[in-house]
Amino acid sequence: MSVTKNYLSLVKFSHTIFAMPFAFIGFFLGIRDTDISDQSPNATGILPTMWNKSLYLFREKGWLFLLVLLCMVFARNAAMSFNRYLDRKYDALNPRTAVREIPAGVLSARSVLWFTVLNSILFIVAAYFINSLCFYLSPAALLVVLGYSYTKRFTALCHLVLGLGLSLAPIGAYLAVTGAFDTLPVLFSFAVLFWVSGFDIIYALQDEAFDRHNELYSIPSVLGGRKALRVSELLHLLSAVAVIAAAFKGNFGVLYWAGVAVFVGMLIYQHSIVKPGDLRRVNLAFMTANGIASVVFAVFVIMDMFFRFQV
Repeated sequence: MSVTKNYLSLVKFSHTIFAMPFAFIGFFLGIRDTDISDQSPNATGILPTMWNKSLYLFREKGWLFLLVLLCMVFARNAAMSFNRYLDRKYDALNPRTAVREIPAGVLSARSVLWFTVLNSILFIVAAYFINSLCFYLSPAALLVVLGYSYTKRFTALCHLVLGLGLSLAPIGAYLAVTGAFDTLPVLFSFAVLFWVSGFDIIYALQDEAFDRHNELYSIPSVLGGRKALRVSELLHLLSAVAVIAAAFKGNFGVLYWAGVAVFVGMLIYQHSIVKPGDLRRVNLAFMTANGIASVVFAVFVIMDMFFRFQV
């Protein structure tokens, strides 16, 4: 249990609260867009509503939901552990991160690297059992989520690369169900891309001086705290535009708009409590506000699909 706890701490497992809800959105969008009209009437009981589609697909392909969850967990474990492995020298120098598992001596660098390799392999294996398209795209997805760890060494756009990695969640889950691309999950992916990039800039404010002193790139270290917050605000505005555009594209109803209100409200809230000269509530903005934003938004979106959309 102690070893398990150490690895869960290493990968900040609680932070799955950010991308996982959007993977659920992509999954249920895939169910909504799946045509089962050629099945016998007994397959779904009555008309193929969202409820009956879900019951039918979970009965026929219940393993698919589990595989999507496993892919999310394995990919994130690989990305986070590789980031900790690659940044171990900088983590040891930074007072804020010196307590992390590798610099603190809780886990060895070698064991963390093997953990990365294991999770990368498991991710590809899980993708193989989903469908051929997900399997063929799995190395590219790994390249993005693992490659992020190098970006802070040469570009201040590292926040966007992190956002890109997490934005694969709704598209990947949708592909798992349908095996095809569509505009709507892409809009949700753009929402994740801009949302994550924006709040990662806020989080990076804590290391502005350290990054600049150690020649690491980030928006705060390059532009300064005040301008960095303006960039974050712009990115969050684009995220709000993406979820609003998805409302019209997806023909959603009032429950979806309630979710949009919470999501946008949490974006506004985190910018109201973080100032360039006052970073005391960065963690409140990072974890609490964004956790509420993703979970509540996903709940309302999925409820809207189940209680309103009839196909």
